[in-house]
Amino acid sequence: MFERRDLSADVDAVRETHAPEAIVLNVATDFETVPSAAAEDLGLLVDELDPATYPREWLPDDAPSELYAYAGPDFTVGMPGDGTVAWTRQTIPPTVLVKKRAEGTPADFLEFLLAEAFVQLGTDAPEHFLPFFRETYRDLDAAVPLGPADVYQIAAALYDAWLGLQTRATFVAWEDTHPDLYDAWDDAGDRLEGRLATLPRSVARGQTSFAEATEYACSAVKHGLDLPAPFAALDTQAFVEYGAEYGVKWASKTFEKLEGGEE
Repeated sequence: MFERRDLSADVDAVRETHAPEAIVLNVATDFETVPSAAAEDLGLLVDELDPATYPREWLPDDAPSELYAYAGPDFTVGMPGDGTVAWTRQTIPPTVLVKKRAEGTPADFLEFLLAEAFVQLGTDAPEHFLPFFRETYRDLDAAVPLGPADVYQIAAALYDAWLGLQTRATFVAWEDTHPDLYDAWDDAGDRLEGRLATLPRSVARGQTSFAEATEYACSAVKHGLDLPAPFAALDTQAFVEYGAEYGVKWASKTFEKLEGGEE
């Protein structure tokens, strides 16, 4: 199920700088959440397992079952929306997991995803949006008049934007120290830029859901791109400082304006 992955010199240098203890494993399958029995096999490759649990009171009654499972006592690694490369601090040392789908990912971009995982580990940020929002996840759910799957998607996107605000300066600095990784980050931003300006129109016409638009816009934050309203309000140091509270307020004000007919 798991196999040690060799790293390029560039990526290993990033690991040494930001998460020197982390190990990297290829996973033989794709996954959203690693099956519990398989996740326990990580214990053979790390020094210790340290499963995280969270209060059920943080979750609304209609939260997705995957979120209840994540909060519960079972050792849960990976969640929907994690992408091709995932990481966890529920192992000692921390582990970066490369999914099977990485075999179809362009090599340069995969190098960036691995390096990004080390940078994210180095921020000491929580590894998922639930320990980021904590009890305010219920407030987010109350502020967003959409179904539980959409609330989940928006929460994951807001966490991604908050994390991106803290990591993008590192990516910018790679232009001098790790130019190939910088180019991969820059190219990924270029691929996002074209659709950003049309997001509000796509939502208004029903071509894109609000949750999908939020995910797209928030993924652009780590690239420092110009975001359209209402997403531009997320690109601020205040979001870094106030975290989940700021995200909930943004969602509440945004939907108040949408329901009031304002653009």
